[in-house]
Amino acid sequence: MEFSNLLTKMTQAICQERPIDVAACFCEDGEYHDVFYGQFVGRKSIIDLIENYFYRDAREFRWDLYDPVSTGSIGYCRYIFSFESKLEAAAGRRVAFEGIANVKIKNGLIYQYSEVADTFPALQRLGFTSDRIGKMASKAASRLENRKELSGHL
Repeated sequence: MEFSNLLTKMTQAICQERPIDVAACFCEDGEYHDVFYGQFVGRKSIIDLIENYFYRDAREFRWDLYDPVSTGSIGYCRYIFSFESKLEAAAGRRVAFEGIANVKIKNGLIYQYSEVADTFPALQRLGFTSDRIGKMASKAASRLENRKELSGHL
């Protein structure tokens, strides 16, 4: 399946509450690394991410994709993602953030999905304290500093 169509199928299945269809976009051993919840490997685990994390904490998803590009085995796409919070402290509050999807494709399916996203505006709208956001930023900095691609930069 063409990259843009595959990513649209995945994101719309999330928005339409069809977790099995989300998982079907991935290889059997595919990986979904979510910016909030971390890494989920395998279709069953990806269904768990969607059913027991996404739908537990939010509803009324909207995921708009922009400028998808692909080499056939690697693809990137800008997006705007929004949802209505179910979190107790922010129930009913609509939040949005932007990001870039990084996708590796094998045999026409997603092998690895990860994202780089500016989530801080959403976290602020959710009412997260500055201290909590600061701790999250520190963890993100630590993850970046431990990546092999950063070798020689710091």
